[in-house]
Amino acid sequence: MSIVGGMIGPGGAPTRATTLPDDGAARKTYPVASGVMDYFPDALVAVANVSYRGNEQHNPGQPLHWARGKSTDEADTMLRHFLQRGTVDVDGVRHSAKMVWRALAILQKEIEAEQAVVVVPTKATTAFGMVKCPQDNSACYSCDPAGVAECQVLADQRAARKEGLVR
Repeated sequence: MSIVGGMIGPGGAPTRATTLPDDGAARKTYPVASGVMDYFPDALVAVANVSYRGNEQHNPGQPLHWARGKSTDEADTMLRHFLQRGTVDVDGVRHSAKMVWRALAILQKEIEAEQAVVVVPTKATTAFGMVKCPQDNSACYSCDPAGVAECQVLADQRAARKEGLVR
């Protein structure tokens, strides 16, 4: 499937429109608020802070986004944090929160690979000359402003296809 426009969210993940069923009755079997948010509010707040801190580490000064190509060893890193669960990392963040973030990254990539989501690239630029993101047409912060370097999301997808994760 090819996705163009608003169907791909920040960081390259499909938006809700691509992952929830179209049928209303079927959607009720995915209780995101009452079945996840209400169960784990504090844990999810901690994981959101991991996203923020990771963005500050890997993308300083840029809007919050998942730069997928900068740290791809989710399984090994998740297990390292698992072994240190119950303690706080040197940056003051719980190892368990970092473990959950990595587990979510693994699951997100598995679901995307199953859906074989492919982004159709464009070469358009914004009014300021930045490359427009091939996913949502916004200014792409993971591309070279001169348009020379490939969008990191597209590079990640090509690598996933090479590894056989995406058809």
